[in-house]
Amino acid sequence: MNLPNKITISRIILIPFVIFFYLSSSFIFAGKLIAGLLFVVGILTDYLDGHLARKNNQITLLGTFLDSIADKMFVIAGLVLIVVDGTIANPFGVIALVIVISRELIVSALRQLGAGKNVIISADMWGKVKATVQFFAIFLFMIFSFFIDNPAILGTTLNTIFSVVCYLSLFVTVVCTVLSGVHYLLKYKEVFKEN
Repeated sequence: MNLPNKITISRIILIPFVIFFYLSSSFIFAGKLIAGLLFVVGILTDYLDGHLARKNNQITLLGTFLDSIADKMFVIAGLVLIVVDGTIANPFGVIALVIVISRELIVSALRQLGAGKNVIISADMWGKVKATVQFFAIFLFMIFSFFIDNPAILGTTLNTIFSVVCYLSLFVTVVCTVLSGVHYLLKYKEVFKEN
């Protein structure tokens, strides 16, 4: 249990706190802002644990497993929050959620299939870009949700601009998620070949 792995576990531990503060906005005024800030802390731990693991040569199978699980849990939890409370208007929210979860399930199944054939399917640049845009979009929508609840803070014009930026980030997220999934399937299509 090295330092990078402990940092990864801390990201998993953060998830219930993000959920609590996001859903507590009825009795904690800045609950959604706090949730957004905790989400940023989680994002930073994602980059920190990987950096430390590479720098100190502490990359382990446990760390690789935990990091992948923590990322998926963090993204899906954040996306579910902003879809369920209607921050992302339907059907866009549900479509985005189904695409993100489907991509994660497909790539996880591909990795499992690859492992059975001694093919290691590790994260590449496409996966990292996908994760970055997902984190960014979810963070924006969490903050936007606070301003939806308190529209007078920004005013109509800034709220409209913020909304457009959020939905553009969602569009980019969905595109990157789909392209990343297709990229993995094409790159490792040999794992589908029978012996």
